[in-house]
Amino acid sequence: MAAPALERADESPESGEARRVAQLDGSNLIRVGARPGLFRYIREIWDFRHFLYYDSHSRVSSANSYDSLGRVWMILNPILFGTAYFFVFGLILQTGRGIDNFIGYLIIGVFTFRFFTAAVTGGANAIAGNQKVVQAFNFPRACLVISTTVRELFSSIPMFFVMALLVLTIGDMQLGDAEEVPITLTWHWLLFFPCILLALMVMLGWSLALARAVNAHNDIKHLISFSTRILFYTSAVFFSADRYSDLGVNWLDTVMSLNPLFCVLDILRHAWLYDGAADPSRWIVLGSWAAGSMLIGFLIFWHGEESYGKER
Repeated sequence: MAAPALERADESPESGEARRVAQLDGSNLIRVGARPGLFRYIREIWDFRHFLYYDSHSRVSSANSYDSLGRVWMILNPILFGTAYFFVFGLILQTGRGIDNFIGYLIIGVFTFRFFTAAVTGGANAIAGNQKVVQAFNFPRACLVISTTVRELFSSIPMFFVMALLVLTIGDMQLGDAEEVPITLTWHWLLFFPCILLALMVMLGWSLALARAVNAHNDIKHLISFSTRILFYTSAVFFSADRYSDLGVNWLDTVMSLNPLFCVLDILRHAWLYDGAADPSRWIVLGSWAAGSMLIGFLIFWHGEESYGKER
C-alpha cells in the first residue's frame, strides 16, 4: 500500500541551496503476508471469484491430457471400481443379500464416495502442494483450497450423469432372491442438488482444516489415507446399514447415523432407488455437519494464514 509523501524544502547550510526532503507516513502500511480481519478476508476471497472459476475450469480441461483416453478416465475409474466391488462383495461375499436394487445401491455408493474423498484429499494438499505459488503471490490462501473443491465438482459432473444413467438402466436389475423395485424418474431425484450442496460444504470445511494441518505436518497426509478407509467401511458403500445392527453391533449403527457421507448416500438412495425421502434425521445430521464444518474449518484455516508459504 502506497504511503502519502509530505514534501518540505530545507536549505543546505554548506551550499545555501534548497533541497527537498520527503517524509513518508507509514501509519497505513500493512505488513506483507499479514492475516487480515475475518470479514476483510472473506471480501478478498470474493474478489478472487473469477480466478477460482478460471483455475478450476482450466485444471479440469488439462486433467489426464497425457492419457490416450483423456477425460474419459474420470468416468471409467468409478465404473471399474464399481465392477470390482460388485464381483468381490456382491457375488463372492454376498454383501448385497437382502438389499433391493443392489446394483444401483452399489453404483451410488462407489461413485459418490469417490467424489467425496477425492475432493477432501485434494483440498488437504492444496497448500503444501503449491508452495511456489503461495510464496510468489499475495492472495487469500483459502482460494487454493476452494478452487480444488470446485475443480472436483466440475470434473465430477460427467460422472454424475453416468451414475444417473446407470441407475436408470441397470439399477433395478434383480439379483438372487431380492425383490425388484422399479426405478422411475420422479421429482425425488431433484433432492440430489441440495444433498450434494451440503456435501460440498462438508468437504470444503474438512479440506480447509486439513490443509492447515498438512502444511504444518506433512505426515498427516498418510493419516488422511487411513481415515478414508475407515470412512469407506462406516458409510455402507457396499452393504446394508442394517447388516450389523441385526447382529447386535449397535454402536456401528450409531456411528454410521452420525457419518455425513452415510447420510448423503442414504438420501440419494431413497430418492433415486426407492422413490421416497430418507429419514429427516439424515438431513439434520448432514446440515449440522455442513454448517459446523464450514465455520470451524474456515476459522482454523484463516487463523493460520500467516504460516502458509514459510520454509519448513
